[in-house]
Amino acid sequence: MSQNFWLKIKRPILALAPMAGFTDSAFRQIAKNYGADVLYSEMASATALYYNQKVRGNRTLELLKFNRQKEKYYVVQLFGSNPQHLSVAARIISKTIKPDGIDLNLGCPVPKVIKQGAGADLMKNPQQARLAIKAVLENTNLPVSIKIRAGAGEVGALEFLKIISDLKIAAVMIHGRTLKQSFVGQPDWQIIKKARKYFSGIILANGGITDLITAKKALQISQADGLGIARGALGRPWLFKEIKQNKLINLSQQQIFKLILNQVKLNYKLKGKTGVVELRKHLTWYITGLPGASQLRSQLVKINSLFDVRKILK
Repeated sequence: MSQNFWLKIKRPILALAPMAGFTDSAFRQIAKNYGADVLYSEMASATALYYNQKVRGNRTLELLKFNRQKEKYYVVQLFGSNPQHLSVAARIISKTIKPDGIDLNLGCPVPKVIKQGAGADLMKNPQQARLAIKAVLENTNLPVSIKIRAGAGEVGALEFLKIISDLKIAAVMIHGRTLKQSFVGQPDWQIIKKARKYFSGIILANGGITDLITAKKALQISQADGLGIARGALGRPWLFKEIKQNKLINLSQQQIFKLILNQVKLNYKLKGKTGVVELRKHLTWYITGLPGASQLRSQLVKINSLFDVRKILK
């Protein structure tokens, strides 16, 4: 195994957790500037990598490209349940993308992922999950981490960690809600604290961390090594800085608009016009609570160019 980067980071470790359609290179770079220690890719399908391994301009590989200088400690997150697909995907990622680590998702509650026996559905089946994790471990020298939930079906997080305790997993991110809860309700950070008994690597608490108060509470109750922050960072990437400095940051409307423009420029540079259109839903998070937010929102969801964004923000 190559050097375990997780052990080099000062606690609490703050990670930008993976979110499909949001955690692209531009947003990862912004989160990094605000103090995120670890950056996760959007979820990538191991099956897509397996079947398109000889395809030129492979879309999944395009999605996973990153800037080595500006995205230090970058982890590619895979989803899938077929060990053969995961073996091939792990080899391709290690050789072609060369990230700092690989993560296997066993926590996603999205129906189209669940339907494939992947995400949280894989957690329901610990024996299949073992085979999937081993397939990744045996085909990379990078540190391997996993993302799980407080529970999936009949399987609780502690029971699951007990079953895989012999596998050389570097880190686990535990979403404090069950599969049934999805993204609703109070996360169980107490179960994350109990996980320490069954897992000796890095533990990150995840779920329901939306501001400085919930971040402090999650760290205090879970006694985790750090936090995985997902939707709490949307429209407020400075949340990482707030946690590190332990103080609230109030950006002015002008500063928020400047940040929006920076993200649009960066996305345009990386992906062209598509990158701008992709940001429609992302940018609406920034303007929550600002004067005239609903009017701004109705305009931002129609943007097609950098010119459109400039015009709206003026």
